[in-house]
Amino acid sequence: MIKSCGTTEDVVFVMGFVRGMNKCDDGFRFKLNGWGYNTLLMALSRFVMVDDMKSVYNEMLNDMIKPDVYTFNTMINGYCKLGNVVEAEVYLSKILQAGLRPDTHTYTSFILGHCRRKDVNSAFKVFREMQNKGCQRNVVSYNNLIHGLCETRKIDEAMKLFLEMGDDGCSPNVRTYTILIDALCQLDRRVEALSLFDEMREKGCEPNVHTYTVLIDGSCKDSKLDEARELLNVMSEKGLVPSVVTYNALIDGYCKKGLVDVALSILDTMESKSCIPNVRTYNELISGFCRAKKVHKAMPLLDKMLERKLSPNNVTFNLLVHGQCKEGEIDSAFRLLRLMEENGLAPDEWTYGTLVDGLSERGRVEEANTICSSLKEKGIKVNVAMYTALIDGHCKAEKFDFAFTLFKKMIEEGCSPNTCTYNVLINGLCKQGKQLEAAQLLESMPESGVEPTIESYSILIEQLLKECAFDHADKVFSLMISRGHKPDVCIYTSFLVAYHNEGKLKEAEDVMAKMAEAGIRPDLMTYTVMIDGYGRAGLLNRAFDMLKCMFDSGYEPSHYTYSVLIKHLSQGGLDLKIEASSINIADVWKVVKYETLLKLFDKMEEHECPPNTNAFSSLAIGLCREGRLEEASRLLDHMQSCGMSSSEDMHTSMVNCCCKLRMYEDATRFLDTMLTQGFLPRLESYKLLICGLYDDGNNDKAKAAFFRLLDCGYNNDEVAWKLLIDGLLKRGLVDRCSELLDIMEKNGSRLSSQTYTFLLEGLDRTDNK
Repeated sequence: MIKSCGTTEDVVFVMGFVRGMNKCDDGFRFKLNGWGYNTLLMALSRFVMVDDMKSVYNEMLNDMIKPDVYTFNTMINGYCKLGNVVEAEVYLSKILQAGLRPDTHTYTSFILGHCRRKDVNSAFKVFREMQNKGCQRNVVSYNNLIHGLCETRKIDEAMKLFLEMGDDGCSPNVRTYTILIDALCQLDRRVEALSLFDEMREKGCEPNVHTYTVLIDGSCKDSKLDEARELLNVMSEKGLVPSVVTYNALIDGYCKKGLVDVALSILDTMESKSCIPNVRTYNELISGFCRAKKVHKAMPLLDKMLERKLSPNNVTFNLLVHGQCKEGEIDSAFRLLRLMEENGLAPDEWTYGTLVDGLSERGRVEEANTICSSLKEKGIKVNVAMYTALIDGHCKAEKFDFAFTLFKKMIEEGCSPNTCTYNVLINGLCKQGKQLEAAQLLESMPESGVEPTIESYSILIEQLLKECAFDHADKVFSLMISRGHKPDVCIYTSFLVAYHNEGKLKEAEDVMAKMAEAGIRPDLMTYTVMIDGYGRAGLLNRAFDMLKCMFDSGYEPSHYTYSVLIKHLSQGGLDLKIEASSINIADVWKVVKYETLLKLFDKMEEHECPPNTNAFSSLAIGLCREGRLEEASRLLDHMQSCGMSSSEDMHTSMVNCCCKLRMYEDATRFLDTMLTQGFLPRLESYKLLICGLYDDGNNDKAKAAFFRLLDCGYNNDEVAWKLLIDGLLKRGLVDRCSELLDIMEKNGSRLSSQTYTFLLEGLDRTDNK
């Protein structure tokens, strides 16, 4: 019964049961013997329940049962698992006092204990002492020390020890190989890890689930997702069942590459294989969706967690708060804060830091100040990230004096500014035209113990180039190189922008040549700047050649890239009556003709970079922003005639454009198409549609749209926040809000008590108005 315990709860139950029998005086009394006590101690040690171990040990003494070396070794092992070598040594002294001899298990536990404390030198001392005492080292002794060395990033010493195992009569086992493979992957030495993986199989040591999981995780971190998926297939072929950790590694890999929908399909796979996801599984998916700016897809995962009886943790809520802030939904982020507290969690430094950053980014600096002022009473210290966000926010709001007051305050409070803090101040000074003061601040950074980074120099260089101060910019550039900094793509791109603004095409091409010599790969912005430069010079074919280079380098042109190309196509006299040089990029979409877009496609075909889904989507979004639905619809038809499927963003822009033009039937049709194609429309789109229908008096159609929305699987709280509170109540449509709330309740849509509170507060405010 004791040996079968699989959880701490099992051990607690069994311990209580055995104790009860041990003390029973009603005719059924079962006294534990030494073997029984040792078995119970071993079970407690397995789950590192050292306080309970000490109690059981004392009960053993009270029962007049003499501990043996197995007893003492179990106690030592329990404390060593926690790195508590001092307490373990108490039991070592008891071994010696009892006239017993420490054995392999004793020494091996102490090796583990010292390694847990990151004290590998002491662990090595024990390891050598074993040999001196004539005590045979076993594979566990080696594994503990090899793992300790790997934990302290001494992988080469670990490999040396691994090679010595055979001379000591020890053969590495699957754990030995797995420890080393994991460490090599962590240090980005994947080639060596794979070589070791091949070696273990050649020697007949079969990898286990953990070995494959380590390699899958390493492949994902190395962005080799196909290899990771192949390793998963090999596992299955060998009859090994992937664990939740294996699937989590894959999910995290796909999420970090932006392939969140693929990651979500892995969740379905693991569930079909009866592998139960854990909190980390959902947190990784939530992180992926929020990173992709799809918080509306992340929020329903919170519901799924609760359905599975998984308790969301601080990481879960912090990710969602961050996701809402990044999409500008600051009010929803604050609602999550209240929801977090309702779930028994205390918002932490990261939660408040995200809110301060979100508010500062959007110019709501007074609210950000208020949050920081309230943190002291919550026992949370305003950290460097919060101060930096506040300083940046005040600089962007052109409150420079207050920004520098904050800078002085943070130093007075013992919060040391970091590079980011100095960078936002340098940027603030540059924005005021105070390049001299910015340069002085840059020079003073090392005196404060902060080394300038590439970005520090880049900010100043970019501002100097904007003012055509090429000589001064070159001096700062040379200073940066002399201090051991290698110029990055951003700095080179700043020079490209400046040269193109002055019409210096040759100098710009020289910069591109220098980049190539330095091994600096152009990025999306670099290519776009060069396209713009060639366009300004009237060299359209060269501009499209550069577009081809962009495609070949694996970059998708941005909306801005296409705006630049269209502007310069127009400059060629294709359709614009006004001078193209006077056209602002933002105005391109107001005046461009549909025929010019077709001309763009022809030029792209001509230069072997045919338009793809991203191209059509970027153009449609640009047209929709200007309310040019007819042209956007023609573009959609043209795209479909080319055999391409429209993107989620393209449909979203079409829906929102229809709503702004009060063409609600068309908006409904586009929304239905999105659902048919497996896209989840954004709540903002539904808000525009339902509120618009109510504004037009189409109550039944509004309710029908709301019913469709409820079937989409959104997070119910977010539906109430963004549609009922931010939509209907802000428009004063109290009765409609109550009507839809009633529909939600009848539909079984569960709302948190906090959301009901938000609704009541909103209703009260609207009634008072």
